[in-house]
Amino acid sequence: MPKLVAYTMDGHAVRIRPAPLERDWMDATDQRFAYRCLPLNIANVHGWELLCPSGFSARWDGLNHKETIRIKPDLGTEAPAASHFGHGVLTFHVPCLFRTEPRFDLFVTGPINRPKDAIAPLSGIIETDWSPYTFTMNWRFTRSNTKVRFEQGEPYCHLFPIERGSLERIEPEISLLSKAPDIEREFKLWSERRSAFNTDLQHPGSEATRQRWQKSYFRGINPSGEETDADHRSRLRLKDFVAKE
Repeated sequence: MPKLVAYTMDGHAVRIRPAPLERDWMDATDQRFAYRCLPLNIANVHGWELLCPSGFSARWDGLNHKETIRIKPDLGTEAPAASHFGHGVLTFHVPCLFRTEPRFDLFVTGPINRPKDAIAPLSGIIETDWSPYTFTMNWRFTRSNTKVRFEQGEPYCHLFPIERGSLERIEPEISLLSKAPDIEREFKLWSERRSAFNTDLQHPGSEATRQRWQKSYFRGINPSGEETDADHRSRLRLKDFVAKE
């Protein structure tokens, strides 16, 4: 069974969890319709999140030296982030070393589908099957003179293993859809039905308003009703990190 191990520094604690499905902005959509988008749902839970041990606010004045980010921790706490690189970059120090299986890297990025005003996460890929070096999670301010707030328990990092070299083995191609008649047939059937469905949605009491949305992709079936041969997933269930002596 493949493993992902987080070796925590002595005297430190790390809060890490499987990334949850829920997002506040998705909850706030009309009838929570955003959760009907399966690609969003799968991306939301595709990895683990590191959580802030304490809350703090930060503000960048727009200049490039390190002292131009002012960080204010919550009363009685220490901020888990610092200004280390300058240029509007806010740095979280991750208090553990991750170890992946041989030839697996760790893709490290910001929380998926959690946009944050005035600051954006940076992404990195680390060779965690051998590296004895810690990494940092960095965010870059996108607007100066704006207070940014990270709450205690708020995710600041999202990570998941990827197989090294897997992208380089892929042979990308561009071809005409007409050269794949089976795919073209299903696409045209979907396109026609989608157009008719959207038109029907404008009429109260119609079949489309009763159904509310089309579920073929969610269910893993083609527009013709044929089941796909692919390993379709409608949910992911990642395991919690378990403490080992």
